[in-house]
Formats: sequence, structure tokens, C-alpha cells
Amino acid sequence: MEKYGVEADYPFSTAPSFPVLRHKDNNKWFALIMDVPREKLGLRGEERVDIINIKLADPFFADFIIQQEGFFKGYHQSGNWVSILLDGTVSFEEVCRMIDESFIVTASKQKKKKIRPPKEWLVPANPKYYDIEHAFDHTNEINWKQGIGIKTGDTVFIYVGAPVSAVLYKCEVTKTDIPYDYNDENLSISAVMKIKLLKRYSPEQFPFASLKQDYGIFAVRAPRGVPHSLSKALDK
Repeated sequence: MEKYGVEADYPFSTAPSFPVLRHKDNNKWFALIMDVPREKLGLRGEERVDIINIKLADPFFADFIIQQEGFFKGYHQSGNWVSILLDGTVSFEEVCRMIDESFIVTASKQKKKKIRPPKEWLVPANPKYYDIEHAFDHTNEINWKQGIGIKTGDTVFIYVGAPVSAVLYKCEVTKTDIPYDYNDENLSISAVMKIKLLKRYSPEQFPFASLKQDYGIFAVRAPRGVPHSLSKALDK
């Protein structure tokens, strides 16, 4: 109630103790709390355990997170829903962060514009078409093609493609929606954003092999969200 301005309701006649949290304006669920037999989650034992179901935006992240201890494919829900054990396996802070994510993912377009906090993005750069390795040699702020959904205040980590194949820069988005008209056989740009350099990484720190093996990222073809585990590593 204090954070989201909603009260739980109990819509299931066969499970009257299962609370649902939903948005007031579009009636969409952002959380469902229930208890289920451990065996339904593929765990040993017959006793019941408490779980919360939340929805994530990124299907790749959803597939990755369910491989972590305490996370499971959404029980009785399809798509990007994830079930989280509420027995202490997953920290309280992490559960809260996941509920925040679900609240934003399921919000109406109008509400998303008001509530979305700064987001982290992994943005690809092709060195064949742009000398990104030397872009910040003489300035700490450059223009960059704006990705859909990226806003001022967001953070972008620039992944440089082959032959580098690694994350090289952390940048802050300082301005968006700058009109720009460019077209050639490889690239079309209608708007750019300004990004300010915050940090450099060596190619050995976050190469593609590590992104794939350690963080479940199998391709960086367009701007995409940064998994929490990778975000923590990049921040260090």
C-alpha cells in the first residue's frame, strides 16, 4: 500500500488465501503469492513452500534467472513469469527488486512514463562502421544512435563487436531525442542521444565468452537490458 498504492485482493474461490497484487488502472497483475508442494517446483520433499510469482521484461533474463537457486519458471503462468521461493533462499532485497521490475513491466504506458527508474542497457557497436575504440580519445561525450526505450539518466554499456567482442565503456545518457537524419547501405538514423563516458574496461574483463558463459547473454544485436549479476560485476 505504501509503495505501490494498491491492496491485495483474493480472486480464487478454490484458493481464497492466495493474494494477488494488481494495477488499479489496467487491472494487470504484478505479483501473486501462494504456497505449493515442493515437488511442483522440482524440489525434494512433500511439504508446501511459499512462493511469489512476478513478471520480467526480458525473456533472456527470465531464462537465465530460473537457473539460479530459489528461482523457477512461473508456476501455473506462462511467458516471462518467474516463481521465487520465499524461504530465505533469495534475499529480501532481491525479492523486492524483482517486484519493482514486475510492477513496471505490467504497468500501463502512461504509468510507465512516470515511474520507470533509470535503466541499464547493453548497446552494440560495430567497429567496421565506426571507430568506437577511439571515440573518447579527445572528448568524454559523444552522440550515439538512440535505441528504443532509452531515456535520459539511463546507463549504457557499449559492447564492441568483432574483432574486439567485449564490453569497453560505461556511459550515462545525458540527452535523448535529438533529431538526426542519416542513411547509407549499412545504417539508418533518425534520432541520436548524447552519452557521457563514466568508465573504461579492458577487453579482457568482459569478453563475449564471459557474457555467454557467466551471464547467459548469447547475442548483442540490439540494445537490451543488463542482467542484475552482470550489472554488479560491471559496477565493481
